[in-house]
Formats: sequence, C-alpha cells, structure tokens
Amino acid sequence: MKLAKLIATVLGVGYIRPAPGTWGSLVALPWGWLLHVIGGFPLLVIGIIVAFAAGWWATSKMTEGSDDHDPSEIVIDEVAGQWIALLPLSYAAWSMGLNILVMWPGWIAAFVLFRLFDIWKPLLVGWADRRGDALGVMLDDVIAGIFALICVIALAGLYHGVL
Repeated sequence: MKLAKLIATVLGVGYIRPAPGTWGSLVALPWGWLLHVIGGFPLLVIGIIVAFAAGWWATSKMTEGSDDHDPSEIVIDEVAGQWIALLPLSYAAWSMGLNILVMWPGWIAAFVLFRLFDIWKPLLVGWADRRGDALGVMLDDVIAGIFALICVIALAGLYHGVL
C-alpha cells in the first residue's frame, strides 16, 4: 500500500492544497521536460505508458474497499494526461532538433487546456469520470490530455499560418 500511495500521490504532491490536481499537472511539466531532454519524444511516450499502468494499479489499490473512487490526493492521472498534452511539443522539438523550451507558449497552452478539459469534463472525459473505477480515474485525464493535444496542434497551426 505504501508504494501505491507514493505512486498515486506522485510522492505526496497530491496532498498539497488547494487544487491538488493543478499541483499534479504543474509537477508533470518539469518531469516531462526531463524525460524529453534525456530521451526525446520516445522516452516521453514510454513515460506516459508507465505512468498510466502504474497509476491504474496504484489507484485501484488506494481505492479498494472505499466509496470514493477518485480521492483528490490521487494525481498520477494528471501527470499522465499532462504529458499527453505535451506530446506535440516534444515531437516537434525532437524531430527538428530544437530546444523544447523555445516553444514556451505551447507549454502554457498545453497546461491551461489540459486543466480546462480535466475540470470541465466535456463529452468522453465526463463519460470516463463517471465509470466510478480506477480505470475511469486514469482514462478521464488521458482523454482530457488528448483533447488538449488536439487543441495545442490547432493553435500551433494557427500561429504558424498552416491553418
């Protein structure tokens, strides 16, 4: 249970108040940057897969036998979702040999859009959240991350005159 709690709360970040989900998303940014710097886009993708799998396991352990399927201190789902929102930036920097930090407006957009979709819970995000199980806890943030990813790509296309 201790390992599950460390993973699910992202080493205790989930206990920071107010807005633990926002803190979880914030801590995901420098860790996502570090994964990108160490191994580029491929390592960030691996990080997302590992965070999702470990988060699903840890969330199921932490919520076992509880009425609360999504306690606020569980923020590993925010880390996975936030990293998904950063994928377009990581891919562009990795494929073009750029310093990922030059795309700082994209980082801000990815963060704000992910938080917006995670809080608002439109369409499939809300569906996943209503599942009421550990998979739903992880999936709602994955889907919010995908929505943010799509918007980040669209905003980049608008900014660069592609759209």
